Amino acid sequence: MNLVERIKGILLQPKSEWPAIEREPGDAGYLFPNYVAIVAAIPAVCTFIGTSIIGFGAYRVGIGLGLIRAVVVYALSLAGVFVVAYIIDYLAGTFGARKNLDNAMRVSAYAPTAAWVAGVFNIIPALAFLGILGLYSLYLLHTGIAALMKPPADKAVVYTIAVIVCAIIVWVIIFGVVAMLFGL
Repeated sequence: MNLVERIKGILLQPKSEWPAIEREPGDAGYLFPNYVAIVAAIPAVCTFIGTSIIGFGAYRVGIGLGLIRAVVVYALSLAGVFVVAYIIDYLAGTFGARKNLDNAMRVSAYAPTAAWVAGVFNIIPALAFLGILGLYSLYLLHTGIAALMKPPADKAVVYTIAVIVCAIIVWVIIFGVVAMLFGL
C-alpha cells in the first residue's frame, strides 16, 4: 500500500477504494503501523507546531506542555480508532450487517482520513477553522460501512448514524480528558 495513493484514493474515490481496502489485511497489527499511526499524527504534530511554535498573536503554549498534549491527543486518537471499530462491529448485528471485526477495523482506520488530513490547517492557528473540512469523514464512514459491513440498503444510513452518535460520545470523552488534563 502506497500511503499517499491510499489517502488520495479514499478522499477522492472512496466508493472504488473501499473494495481495494477490503482485500488488504484488516487486523490492527497491519493497519496501525502502516496507516493509522502515520496519518493520525498529522493533527497532533500540526497542532503542536501551531500552538507552541507559531502561536496565535502573542499567545503560545509552552513547548513542554504542547509536546505532552500532542502525545496524549495522539495516543487517545489511536485508542479511539480501536473503540470505534468495536462499536461498528457490535452494532452490525443490530442493523442486519455482517459482523466482521477486521472490516470494522478497516472502516474505523480509514474513515477519519479527511479529519486527520484537515488537521494540517492547525499548523497556522488562524486557519484552524478549515478543519471543518474533516466532516467529510462522516461520508467516508458511511461509504465504508456500506461497502465493508454490508448492511441492507434500507438500514445503511441508520447504522451509520448510530455509529456516528456513538463515535461522538467517544470523542467527547477523549477531548474531555484532554481538556481536564490541560485546560485547553
